[in-house]
Amino acid sequence: MSSQEYEHEGFNPGVDANPDSQRKNDHIRLALEQQQTVQRNAFDDIRFVHHSLRAVDQSSVDTSTRVCGAHWRMPFYINAMTGGSAQAGHINALLAQAAQRTDLAMATGSQHAALRRAELVPTFTTVRKHDPVGFVFANVGPTVSPEQAVQAVEMLEANALQVHINPVQEAVMTEGDRDFASWPERIRAIVQAVPVPVVAKEVGFGFSRPTIELLASLGVSSVDVSGRGGTNFAVIENSRRTDHAYWYMDDWGFSTVLSLLVANQPEPIAGLQLLASGGVRSPLDLVKALALGAQAVGISGHFLQVLTQNGVAGLVAEIESWSVQLRSLMSLLGASTISDLQATDLLITGSTAQEASLLGVDVSAFARRSEGHLL
Repeated sequence: MSSQEYEHEGFNPGVDANPDSQRKNDHIRLALEQQQTVQRNAFDDIRFVHHSLRAVDQSSVDTSTRVCGAHWRMPFYINAMTGGSAQAGHINALLAQAAQRTDLAMATGSQHAALRRAELVPTFTTVRKHDPVGFVFANVGPTVSPEQAVQAVEMLEANALQVHINPVQEAVMTEGDRDFASWPERIRAIVQAVPVPVVAKEVGFGFSRPTIELLASLGVSSVDVSGRGGTNFAVIENSRRTDHAYWYMDDWGFSTVLSLLVANQPEPIAGLQLLASGGVRSPLDLVKALALGAQAVGISGHFLQVLTQNGVAGLVAEIESWSVQLRSLMSLLGASTISDLQATDLLITGSTAQEASLLGVDVSAFARRSEGHLL
């Protein structure tokens, strides 16, 4: 990305004397660099079976969903990105403006920096300044105390709390945490302390079925599988290291698609809602994630790229375009609701099919999910 494009509407990553803030600026810069080329990912292993005479009238399509007990007009949202530096605060303000204008939910990035340094709080509270009544996710990791988790929710007057689970990122990060054994009980304590629903969110490496089952037992209400295929924090943190020692971690983890497949096999986990993010490049990827069982889908990297290149107006136009295309694709697939999408026929191929089969998923069954429906 050229400096001229990045400086649209005041974007300038610059250098920050505060190490926490500089790390946030590094994350923004490196995440944008990863967006320069649209790469193949596991969503390309999923194809819909085309039934020519199953399409429904677009006027009958209902794109709404319920997430964390709230009604959403659209089943996608602006997922966690940033906060904790002047540049990050500027991005959060612009994202919030787009969210407010499109009635879209949004999440902030990790609030740890603001919990440590009061002067960084405005880089997060700017979200509520620009989107006072929208649905907002607060964001902390499992290393914070229950009291700090409550503080993060109060800081944003948040409707829900994302707890990001990022051991791979921490392991590669030079200054990262190394004590992971206490995380399950810390998550349980956070769930018990905060007054809003808690979403356990990976940061791009996906969740296995046993991990999802453990999270459900800890009391989280939703899981965002956030799998491999989008912004890669192992690559980002390795790029920040002077020795680049963890070059071999580029392909670590589960893809978003594989995470969704194992999350629902052999059967869905009662009472646990699935969200998805990671590698969602287009409305078609969005529809595939919904068809695989997600109630809503988070988008980060693509929306950030649009924002930095085209500003708030450009992002609003992109979100509105995605909404139109979502309705069109659902109509084509004969799905009047999100629930209908989850009964459409899917062909699962490539490495995703191989990996899913090894994990006990009957991938052939997805090609026959609509049996009994009239053509």
